[in-house]
Amino acid sequence: MHLSALLGSQLLSPSGEGVAKVDDVIVRLRGGEYPVVTGLVGKVGGRRLFVPVDRIQDLGEERVKLGEAKVDLRSFGRRDGEVLLREDILGHRLIDVADAELVRAWDVELHQTAEGWVLSCLDTRRPARLGGLIRRSAGHPCKDWKAFEPLVGHTPSVRARAVFGRVGRLKPAQIADLIEDASRSEGEEILGAVHADPELEADVFEELDPDIANRLFGDRSDAEVSDVLAHMRADDAADAVAELPQGRRQAVLDLLPAGTRAKVLTLLGFNATSAGGIMGVDVLAAPADATVEEALRRVRLAEHLQPEALVTVHAVDGDNRLVGTVSVIVLLQAEPDARLLDVIDTDPVRVTAATDVVDVTLLVADYNLMTVPVVGDDDQLLGVITVDDILEATIPDDWRRREPPARPEPGTPETTTRTPTASTDPPR
Repeated sequence: MHLSALLGSQLLSPSGEGVAKVDDVIVRLRGGEYPVVTGLVGKVGGRRLFVPVDRIQDLGEERVKLGEAKVDLRSFGRRDGEVLLREDILGHRLIDVADAELVRAWDVELHQTAEGWVLSCLDTRRPARLGGLIRRSAGHPCKDWKAFEPLVGHTPSVRARAVFGRVGRLKPAQIADLIEDASRSEGEEILGAVHADPELEADVFEELDPDIANRLFGDRSDAEVSDVLAHMRADDAADAVAELPQGRRQAVLDLLPAGTRAKVLTLLGFNATSAGGIMGVDVLAAPADATVEEALRRVRLAEHLQPEALVTVHAVDGDNRLVGTVSVIVLLQAEPDARLLDVIDTDPVRVTAATDVVDVTLLVADYNLMTVPVVGDDDQLLGVITVDDILEATIPDDWRRREPPARPEPGTPETTTRTPTASTDPPR
């Protein structure tokens, strides 16, 4: 049974007389289970009435028949935990978890089970309009209700919903995309869902468009902003500080842990379009006279480094001068007791902090590099540029958030939609 067909249908007395028209359907959310219908909202003139589901004898798309003539004429008032399908679902946006996108609900499919009528499916395809009237395609293709996180940004129902448990399992870039596509209230709720995981929250901020991240920071105190920045990579934290209003920067910097503050201040001293401006200052290094086994041990222990920076070990001397580099693959293939001096490239491609980003990009392309060390005077190792740093710095802003590919039409092998029959259980 489809909500679009049920709305506006006649609410009939046991004798068949019209009592009211169906104005909405009430359901109760049940965590991971399908929401169950608890009643209808009938409308008589300007008055809205509550009709409990146990007083309904026959529920169908064409008509709804009451089991008794008595109707409570008191005006309907929403109770805690109740969700109205027309008011709260139709036209509102939900998170399609599998596709990591915000979609709008255009229709709802109800399904009869042993425990009553439940909300089983959503139709997220905009219906066609002919002559001003909605024309739906045959079959009402729908997608399982359990594929969605519902009612994002919908204040009246926030206490009735489970907090976005599945959103936290999305990739940070996917969550950032959701926030960028969301309204202000939707975005705040999505971000609030990952707030309990500081590392994930920081990763999301790293992926956000700088203007949106700065707007979100504007709603937080200096202490809250510094807490997020403390969990970010130093180079991303430096970029975020640079985007803050001038009057907030020093206050936020003063609240950062001393080690993080020192790294951020160092990076802020470089031009944003130079190698120093995009490098990371946390580098995987080992003494040049160390063994391969010792170098691999350092790789295993470097949990604080981004994975992209772990593909290369930098051999240095006692004054932190770069002696050479070696990939982790070469180390894995070498004898454990061999010295780094025997396996490193003693003349690796390197750049200075002042090197232009475009020149760094050309070097990465010409030499098929995953990382590029950044050195100062006398080959002092200052930091490392990873290939993702290069991509982030060189891909145009209007390419970063491209529209996803067209979704397959229902009926093709790739589609995930399905239409349960009225006599079976909801889709699993």
